[in-house]
Amino acid sequence: MRALLQRVLEAKVIVEGKITGEIGHGILVFLGLGKEDTLDTGKKLIDKILKYRFFDDEQGKMGWNISQAGGGILLVSQFTLMAQTQKGLRPDFGPAMPPSEAKVLYEELVAYTKSQFENVQTGIFAADMKVHLVNDGPVTFNLEIE
Repeated sequence: MRALLQRVLEAKVIVEGKITGEIGHGILVFLGLGKEDTLDTGKKLIDKILKYRFFDDEQGKMGWNISQAGGGILLVSQFTLMAQTQKGLRPDFGPAMPPSEAKVLYEELVAYTKSQFENVQTGIFAADMKVHLVNDGPVTFNLEIE
């Protein structure tokens, strides 16, 4: 399981001309699910994201997590994060979880995230999403849980 975290000033997802999720400052999370991933693994990753300190505190250091910073989370499924890219010139999506399984796990993780944090927005699983964001910093981190 992989998550690409971007600290944003604002972010939104548009599907078929309609906004499906939108936040002000906070974290845009692109979430990739692999074949071996489970709900328990996902909960560990979500817990880490919620505790991850990459917002500036009073001293201007990355000392605050999302709750302390008073921001929101925009959670977007992105199977392309699971691509193997080491060989050749075309990504191999073999490690990605099949869509029918991934949709169930993604929805469970969205529900878990919402149970742990108040301000959570989402994209739509497997939709053609247009993601708009203003990266703050830029600050971007890649987290993996196995």
